[in-house]
Amino acid sequence: MPKVVDHDARRAELGAAVRRVVADHGVAGATVRAVAAEAGWSVGALRYYFTSQDELLDFAVNDMVAGVPARIQDVLDTMEPGLDRAMALLVQLLPLDSDRIAEVRVYLAFMARERTRDGRPELAEAVWHGERHICALALADVRGGPYPRQIGAVPKALRDDVDELQVFVDGLSFLGATLPEKLTPARARTLLRARLSALAHEPS
Repeated sequence: MPKVVDHDARRAELGAAVRRVVADHGVAGATVRAVAAEAGWSVGALRYYFTSQDELLDFAVNDMVAGVPARIQDVLDTMEPGLDRAMALLVQLLPLDSDRIAEVRVYLAFMARERTRDGRPELAEAVWHGERHICALALADVRGGPYPRQIGAVPKALRDDVDELQVFVDGLSFLGATLPEKLTPARARTLLRARLSALAHEPS
C-alpha cells in the first residue's frame, strides 16, 4: 500500500526549519541545501515543494503569518480585558524565546527584501496591518475600548497612540532579535508594561 504523505505537516516542518536557518545564518544562509539539512530531508525531496530560496522565504513568512491569528484568538478567548491581556497580545510579536526570535528575524529579512526587489508588497502591507490591529486591540484593552471591528480599521480615538505603540513594539522586536544581549526578554517585558500603563492614562 502506498505511504500516505501529510503534505501540510511536511510544509509545517519546513517552515520551522527555514525560520531556524534564517535565525542562525541569515537570509543568505537559507539555501535549499541548508534548509534540507536542517529539516533532515534530501535536497531532491525539498525541491518537490520549493525550487528557490525566494520560495522558501515566502513560504516561511506565510506560515508564520498564518499562525499568529490563532495565538491572538486564544489570548482573546481565555483572558479578561485589561493590562495583562494587552501584554499577552503584544508579546506574541516580540522575540522573547528562541521560536519568536526566529520568527522576528524571518519577518525582518522578508520586509527588508521587499524593499529591494519586485516581491510581494501586498503581503508586506497585510503583515503591517495585522500588527497594527494587534496594537489596537491591546490599547483598547488598557483603555476599555473602543475596539477595532476589523483589520485595517483602527478607531479614530486610538490612531495616534496606536502609531506610537506600533513603533515602540517594532523597536523592541528589532533590538530583541538583533541584539538580544542588550535587550533581554525580561527587560523587554518591563518596558512594554510601563508603556502600556502610561498609554492607559493618556487618552487622545
